Amino acid sequence: MSDSAEPSLSRRPALRWALAALIVVVAAAVALWPRGGSETTGPAQTAKQPAVAVASPEQRAAAGLVACPTPAPGATGSGPLAGITLTCLADGAPFDVAAALAGKPALLNLWAYWCGPCAVELPHLQEFAQRAGSELTVLTVHSDPDEVKALARLSGLDITLPGVADPQTSVRTAVGAPAVLPVSVLVRADGTIAGVEVRTFADVADIADTVAEELGVRIAV
Repeated sequence: MSDSAEPSLSRRPALRWALAALIVVVAAAVALWPRGGSETTGPAQTAKQPAVAVASPEQRAAAGLVACPTPAPGATGSGPLAGITLTCLADGAPFDVAAALAGKPALLNLWAYWCGPCAVELPHLQEFAQRAGSELTVLTVHSDPDEVKALARLSGLDITLPGVADPQTSVRTAVGAPAVLPVSVLVRADGTIAGVEVRTFADVADIADTVAEELGVRIAV
């Protein structure tokens, strides 16, 4: 081999070490390079829960809902709805469901502002409640966290029935109803459940017939 090749051979180990060092530097730079998009360098983030849109006193007043029924003196309530406290849409006050309904048959209508069939059914319930008077409590139960949209929907439909907000769907869970809307729950005066209607009432007569059959309360329509 010629003398001119010796310097090249002597430099090979140095070149290999330099190349290895360069690879380490590049790898470190890639590891430390700021990430874009949705990646973060902070702690892992949990999924956000839907915020509860609580209505203001002005929004509640503008809706013009009938006040929620109040418990009779000493009433505590019983049955599967006992222990459930919701919020009255009319004034934002706590509403003890079983205690407030105790002593009188009731029809609870589970609905939501985004439910199309509910919007068809609610006016029938409004008319039925007017005909029933004091014979029966008709209460709407908004099964969604957004009170503001609930009040807006009721105002748009000209519904003034007493109503409560049930963002955690506590009533539906207590009576074992499926996760669909609308649902109507027929409650006896003693707090027991007479029936759960998983359908949309066709008209006022349909509601009256169901109430008569399940609760024994006959309302002329």
